[in-house]
Amino acid sequence: MPGQLLRVDVGDLTFDVRADGPDDGRPVLLLHGFPETSASWAAVTPRLTEAGLRTYAVDQLGYSPGARPAEVDAYALTNLAQVTADLMTAMDVPVADVVGHDWGANVAWALAAWHEDRVRSLTAVSVPHPTAFTTAFRSDPEQKERSAYIRLFWQQGKAEEVLLADDARRLRRMFGDVVPAEAVDEYVAVLSAPGALTAALNWYRAMSSATPVDDVTVPTTYVWSDDDVAIGRRAAEGCAEHVTGDYRFVELAGISHWVPEQAPDQLAVAVLDRIAST
Repeated sequence: MPGQLLRVDVGDLTFDVRADGPDDGRPVLLLHGFPETSASWAAVTPRLTEAGLRTYAVDQLGYSPGARPAEVDAYALTNLAQVTADLMTAMDVPVADVVGHDWGANVAWALAAWHEDRVRSLTAVSVPHPTAFTTAFRSDPEQKERSAYIRLFWQQGKAEEVLLADDARRLRRMFGDVVPAEAVDEYVAVLSAPGALTAALNWYRAMSSATPVDDVTVPTTYVWSDDDVAIGRRAAEGCAEHVTGDYRFVELAGISHWVPEQAPDQLAVAVLDRIAST
């Protein structure tokens, strides 16, 4: 059946969710990153639904216009994971295979760690287990350098001004030339709405290593690309230390950070292999 745009209420929040595939298909939850939307999964979804899966691509907290709390604390990882679990409940999806890219991967790791009964399998893309990232950030000069951009994102008001100036030139430049122009236009349009970019940046402003994320016990695949400007090899290879369940590390050669758009076939194969293993 054709895709549907669902509006799903979670308390006083309303999330936009793109649902696709057969109604009775095994559910797959797709969680996007910054500065994207659920549209980032557009090239991956058909490959999953052709395999009989039911996909739910979420416009996450701050990206859905009806789910845009103003408080920075609302975007703390503990709350992002809880809200995602509550969203699954509201969609009548008790358990799902969870796939997350970038910040969506962080939420997926936290969901698998703290709500493991909701996660049948995990495929994390680009961003490793939060503890692996923190360890690399503290000890690896290369990772520190790769993550330097975050300091701008922490600056309330300044970051918004810099990223949206000159028709969002710097925001657009983040995607290089690998993401389709029409997709970039859609992301920029969403984040240009009043308060939207601030909400998206609040994910960074609420970052904290004070709440450690537990090791993950569910069957897990971590997909990393060697041309990723944000995540270096130290963090990527350290990920294995934080998964006690069945673990696979998939390295994509010559692919940038924008894996769902640039390498949808390879990503879909990794996801389908992981799902088949459970």
